[in-house]
Amino acid sequence: MKTKKAPRANLEKRRLSHIIIGFIITLSLIVISFEWTSPQDLSADVGNAHEIFYEVEEMVSLPRDEPRPEKKLELPPLKEILEIVDNDVPVPEVVFDIEVTGKTTYNFDNPVDPGPEDLDDGPIDFILVEDKPLFNGGNPEVEFSRYIARHLIYPEIAAENGVSGRITVQFVIDRTGSLVDLVIVRGVDPALDAEALRVVSSSPKWTPGMQRGKPAPVRFTFPINFVLQ
Repeated sequence: MKTKKAPRANLEKRRLSHIIIGFIITLSLIVISFEWTSPQDLSADVGNAHEIFYEVEEMVSLPRDEPRPEKKLELPPLKEILEIVDNDVPVPEVVFDIEVTGKTTYNFDNPVDPGPEDLDDGPIDFILVEDKPLFNGGNPEVEFSRYIARHLIYPEIAAENGVSGRITVQFVIDRTGSLVDLVIVRGVDPALDAEALRVVSSSPKWTPGMQRGKPAPVRFTFPINFVLQ
């Protein structure tokens, strides 16, 4: 005798099989959909991304200038030097004022009798000598002034630059009447100083001064004025 299956039991088996197959198909579709959509989304995100750059500045610390210590200037102590000269006899200055313009003013003080003089002590001042030196046989305040006025030449460079002034020349009339030891006591300009020395040194011999009947060297000071017209 054969056993027959009930139709209801067959339907339940088929239904279960269909559910399992459907579930498998659904999972497969889900997996396949992820594999196709994920790369597209990633490429879209990467393509739309903006590039961002950061520039970092390097901070450099500069060395600070240290203040330098101030150096104190030490001045040497001032020393007062006093030189005492024993000279009881006043010596007035003899001034002959010569100008290149031809206008000449002479200042001549009366001599003072100085008493005895030692000829070995050196030159005697013109104002103190017993017998004054002579130039061209006459008074030097007239004759020598004329000689200077005739022979003095105004330096061209000084004239162009408008340089003028008074120069004081000192010299000694020795025992032979020659002029020696010429110096500029007070100068104005190198060109004027040189011309003053030139014209004075070109002087012919004088008649020497006399002291106690003997020729004596005499110191003479002679100012010269350079004046532009």
